[in-house]
Amino acid sequence: MGMEFRPYYISREWTKKGHDVTIVGGDFSHLRKKNPDVAKDFQEEIIDGIRYVWIKTGEYDSNGIARAMSMFRFCQKLEKGKKYLVDTYKPDVVISSSTYPLDSYPANRIARMAGAKYIHEVHDMWPSTLYEAGGMSKHHPFVLLMQAAENHAYRKADLVVSLLKHAEPYMKEHGLKEGKFHYIPNGVISAEWNAGEPIPEEHSKVFQELRDTGRFILGYFGSHEMSYGLHNLIEVTGNLDRQGVSLVMVGKGKLKQELIDFAKEKSIDNVYFLPPVEKGQIPAVVSNFDAIFIGTIESPLYRFGICMNKMFDSMMAAKPIVMAITTPSTPVSEAGCGIITKSCDNEEIMKAITCIQNMTPEQRREMGNRGREAVLEKYTYDKIAEEFLRLF
Repeated sequence: MGMEFRPYYISREWTKKGHDVTIVGGDFSHLRKKNPDVAKDFQEEIIDGIRYVWIKTGEYDSNGIARAMSMFRFCQKLEKGKKYLVDTYKPDVVISSSTYPLDSYPANRIARMAGAKYIHEVHDMWPSTLYEAGGMSKHHPFVLLMQAAENHAYRKADLVVSLLKHAEPYMKEHGLKEGKFHYIPNGVISAEWNAGEPIPEEHSKVFQELRDTGRFILGYFGSHEMSYGLHNLIEVTGNLDRQGVSLVMVGKGKLKQELIDFAKEKSIDNVYFLPPVEKGQIPAVVSNFDAIFIGTIESPLYRFGICMNKMFDSMMAAKPIVMAITTPSTPVSEAGCGIITKSCDNEEIMKAITCIQNMTPEQRREMGNRGREAVLEKYTYDKIAEEFLRLF
């Protein structure tokens, strides 16, 4: 169904080991490419050995009241159906794993009723995201509600799994006890990289043209959103035109047309905008890049760390990475497979791109291979699932 891959990939690994895995989810999410057809609450569906139990939550268009109501509806129905879930599925472990912490209330009660271990998994730092990135007041009723739920999760969970490496001090300030924090990041499915699908003709044509003219290809793939510092990237690329650098941006997003217009307005013609590709085509796309850009705008949220899927895909691609994110450390910096700068620091980003461009092909291969080796050692989903399993 697309976009939310982590629960599926981890659960698939667990089912391979003989565990019985049930995922309870809402019937609608804006992150999915398609949503399931659900006629009634607690409708079951088996997908690759994983039991999905769907709850009708209602559709919504974007962030706002309708999405908030969908969250409340999901948690209310979980609460109402907790005895049914316990009696039917008899869980040994209950994991609350949503963007928002509200589901910690029903998840904790389900776990206690079942005599199960309760694990809370943190993807995003709510409510910090709401007021540090979303512009909401710390005193907004919705923020206060999420803060209470977050504190509850840290106090009540037997263990907390975080995708963000540096979040433990904050969590302790909000009730988490010593020894309960575990960092388990995202990763990749190595088999998908070994069976990559060919790329569309439109993409092949652009890459061939750039190779034929000897251009250094800097690549960006993923969503075109304000938070990724893409205006700065385009400005930097324009300044590097004379030294033979071209930027290829693959993806879509709310900002895409604005970025296209921005490049035209600035007369920057060494940037190429290509449509998004299917997940299975990403390996073939990034194989055409000489280096990959990953960046964000400045945000205090990144003090907790980052865990972008595209970071692990970029490392697996064995390409040098220019990472422009102000954060304490990343798997890229730890593996030494790229050059790190502060967010939106155009001068340093330009130096980083130039440095990688001036490397020999062998030096670029060595830098990129360090990322691939780190992924194969620590960041494949079979290893991630096994590490998570030890917490059970």
